[in-house]
Amino acid sequence: MGKSYLLLGGNIGNRAMYLESARKQISRFIGDIENVSSIYETEPWGFSHETPFLNQVVISLTRLEPGEIMRRIRDIEKSFGRVREKDHYSARTIDIDILFYDDMIIKKEDLVIPHPRLHERRFVLAPLTEVEPDLVHPVFKKSISVLYAECDDKLKVRKFEE
Repeated sequence: MGKSYLLLGGNIGNRAMYLESARKQISRFIGDIENVSSIYETEPWGFSHETPFLNQVVISLTRLEPGEIMRRIRDIEKSFGRVREKDHYSARTIDIDILFYDDMIIKKEDLVIPHPRLHERRFVLAPLTEVEPDLVHPVFKKSISVLYAECDDKLKVRKFEE
């Protein structure tokens, strides 16, 4: 059984409802959810938009290989109307990224694990620190809490209160 660490996010429509629906889809099509972080409201990263994102980390126990998880993530995103724009950040109903899969290091054209920019983003590190502060990044050999403390990202990240 593998452990996948997923980041959910979105800033269009009923953001909290989309996160809840995505968690249900993950549980159904990827694997049992072991843990979830709080929901965080965050400024868009890499582009400007008037609506902040809601982000959440989900830890899923799965029998699927990382490539199959990615295919199922794409299907889940499409079911929410998500259209991925290559190399271009934009507003979206839902975005699901694989942050880690166990301690695997994968570098393929269509799949990179650990996520290559997670250490640069507070909106990833804040919820990840909440649920797995001692998890060691297999490339940097530092814990998530250390990466969060060292992160230079200055964008606002705060726990979301509905």
